[in-house]
Amino acid sequence: MLEKKHLTKQGLIKIISLKASMNKGLSSSLQADFPELVLYPKPLVLDQKIEDPNWLSGFTDGEGCFLVDIHKSAGHKLKERVVLRFIITQHVRDSYLLNHLINYLGCGIIRSNADSTLAFVVSNFSDISEKIIPFFDKYTLHGAKYNDYLAFKKIASLMKDKLHLTLDGLNEIKTIKAGMNPAIRNLPE
Repeated sequence: MLEKKHLTKQGLIKIISLKASMNKGLSSSLQADFPELVLYPKPLVLDQKIEDPNWLSGFTDGEGCFLVDIHKSAGHKLKERVVLRFIITQHVRDSYLLNHLINYLGCGIIRSNADSTLAFVVSNFSDISEKIIPFFDKYTLHGAKYNDYLAFKKIASLMKDKLHLTLDGLNEIKTIKAGMNPAIRNLPE
């Protein structure tokens, strides 16, 4: 762009080709408007290693999510079940990194999503209370997800004390959950 090549058809096509290789690629309308694109392949990085736990904390600030799911459940006294989930989602091309998280943290599974992404998911309560929470207590988040983590941790504490099995405890969890993940709640529909 500094050389003003984007003002030519060739330059514009090169920029759009680069964009097609990034993140989720091109919209279908851009693909239709530029059928002659030569895509620049994004190289696979197969040696991704987590060498610093602070990196994982920062990566989680950008790519992770602390979720609280409340499901209807006929098998529970209050007819609702609380499940905590720690999730990091990446494009399928970063599967090596996500699989490395399982080894690094000693827990979790990889789940495929419909949109060419994979998710590293930890939902086992003992893994959350014994591995995930101690990790983020030691390697503190510094971004917007810190407040979600504190709420997640508070709910885990309530669950550890079995308060999620009482009406008052379940209502407290619902109140805490309502204040979590504002970035997700405020996405345009």
